[in-house]
Amino acid sequence: MLLYIHIPFCDSKCYYCAFNSYVDKFQLKVAYMKALEEQMKHDIDLYLKDTDKKIETVFIGGGTPSCVEASLYENIFKIIKPYLKENIEITTEANPNSATKEWQEQMFAHGVNRISFGVQSFNDKKLKSLGRAHKAKSAILAIQNAKCIGFNGINCDLIYGVKGDTFESIKEDLEVIRNLPITHLSAYSLIIEEGTKFYKKSYMKIDDEELSYAIFDHIKTLGLVQYEISNFAINDESRSSHNFGYWEHKEYLGVGTGAVGYVNKERLYPLKDIEEYIKTPLFKDVEKLSEDDIKVEKVLLGLRSIVGVDLSLFTKEERKRAEFLVSENKISQKNEKIYSNNYLLCDEIALYILN
Repeated sequence: MLLYIHIPFCDSKCYYCAFNSYVDKFQLKVAYMKALEEQMKHDIDLYLKDTDKKIETVFIGGGTPSCVEASLYENIFKIIKPYLKENIEITTEANPNSATKEWQEQMFAHGVNRISFGVQSFNDKKLKSLGRAHKAKSAILAIQNAKCIGFNGINCDLIYGVKGDTFESIKEDLEVIRNLPITHLSAYSLIIEEGTKFYKKSYMKIDDEELSYAIFDHIKTLGLVQYEISNFAINDESRSSHNFGYWEHKEYLGVGTGAVGYVNKERLYPLKDIEEYIKTPLFKDVEKLSEDDIKVEKVLLGLRSIVGVDLSLFTKEERKRAEFLVSENKISQKNEKIYSNNYLLCDEIALYILN
């Protein structure tokens, strides 16, 4: 069982952000964290207590978890401690501005051992165009602090495919990373979604497949190995175990407004409005997934990562289409599983097989 904890507070709203987050409700922090505790206790009693299940990974995401004082997480960690597996990966996202050395030290003392910085770029002009509140200098300092404190894993998020991006400009970002103690990189192509400041500015996104291939090739020179369409790690141990669990279609608890759970083939949605969530943290809107829904998810997630897809999932006709793609060198087969040879084509491959 995985655990995702959602923190909806942010210092500023990035122009591309479609996540459930708030920049003007900081007065609700304490009440929100109390509501999190209530939901956490309830969900643990319902799904973990009196079972042999354990929490395999914890991921604190947002929003911006570093916007919330480290002391306000203390009770959360007390609640979950009896249910954690040994040597568990506990990750927090962080913003370079608010992830002070003191905040990082306190979260590390709580048991957090992996930190993911929303850097997006080391170019101050690009950061401003994205609506980011930090500068490159603060991102570099935050990463260096994390290394000094002793975090096992340090991730850096980058965004590419933004107006003005070229291979040379992205290469400059990657060269900064080369000289930082990064163990993991998440490189995302810009997506413009409804409800964001970029929604009516489609010109801010550039679609350049050749740029993606060039970026992926250059990332290899940093000693980072791609294991999912947007994720790269210096070794197997540095991969995100939490995200890997999603791709393997493991069950997960989602705690907080904006978090989603998946248990017993049901997807569980809380109230999205933060005030309503605080009033009713135990509410769940339940979506029952069909076997077909689960199959499609397993195929899509498996082909976009090294998880792969078990051939036993497919019908006779689907298996024939998969075998054809193997003969065309679009996918590979090892034992009774297939794997994508090109993550940028994973969605098209999945649709072809499942057609």
